[in-house]
Amino acid sequence: MFRRLNVFTMILLLAGLASAQQTNTASHTATKSSVNLPSEETVNAFMQATFGFDPTIHWKISSIRPAASLGLAEVDVVLTGSQGAQEQKFYITPDGAHALIGDILPFGAHPFSDIQKELVKGVNGPAHGPADAPVTVVEFSDLQCPHCKEAQPTVSKLMAENKTVRLVFQSFPLPMHDWARKAASYADCVSRSSNDAFWKFIESVYNAQSDITSSNADEKLTGFADAAGVKGSEIAACSVKPETATHIEQSENLAKKLDVNSTPTFFINGRKVPGVPYEVFVKLVDFAAKQSE
Repeated sequence: MFRRLNVFTMILLLAGLASAQQTNTASHTATKSSVNLPSEETVNAFMQATFGFDPTIHWKISSIRPAASLGLAEVDVVLTGSQGAQEQKFYITPDGAHALIGDILPFGAHPFSDIQKELVKGVNGPAHGPADAPVTVVEFSDLQCPHCKEAQPTVSKLMAENKTVRLVFQSFPLPMHDWARKAASYADCVSRSSNDAFWKFIESVYNAQSDITSSNADEKLTGFADAAGVKGSEIAACSVKPETATHIEQSENLAKKLDVNSTPTFFINGRKVPGVPYEVFVKLVDFAAKQSE
């Protein structure tokens, strides 16, 4: 629906990172504290060996930490090249000899129920749609992200045509975007002032993405708040308050807890959906509605 396979992922696939040996039984009983984490030096050496052939590709390590799956280490990097910046995640096997790319999926008869519980407990963003809707779609989005802008017509169409859905918007400003966090702060303040104004506000921001810069963001965002029906000067003042920053951090922490590392990312009754065609999205929503009966 929203993103094409980026060149960085393709290179990693071609590098053969998807091949890994099965972990031994001991790794399944390991605790997170016992995970063998690679050093930053080792990760940088790996990145150099993989991407060093192209001097236009640069990277920055975001984190090295135990993965949700016991025994694996998770490495997050930001890759920058001719296509812009892209977050990339990969996992290191306990022996430190192999890396894997892709998602670690929940498993079982009801694989998404625990994630849904986390979402119900943790969401703090504005919502649109019936409170008792059988399907809740949670969107983690970045107002500076072009893919999020591309997704909005699909989201709007879904909400207009499907009355079984409640949409919750969660801010997840990516670190490579220079005005995304400021926009998230404005959006948070607008939503707490008027839920209706919020949806008008983010539509204006998406439509004007190419005109907004880090130097004119305050002026633009204040104007969009005024146009949405709230007082822009009050929203601007609210955007720099500590409680606003805390609200955004809570949304970011929820995203990270659920292993969100790109935008837009959706959860349909707890099922993670990074991006699919509209027709598939509707099928997933309809299926989730039937499952909840």
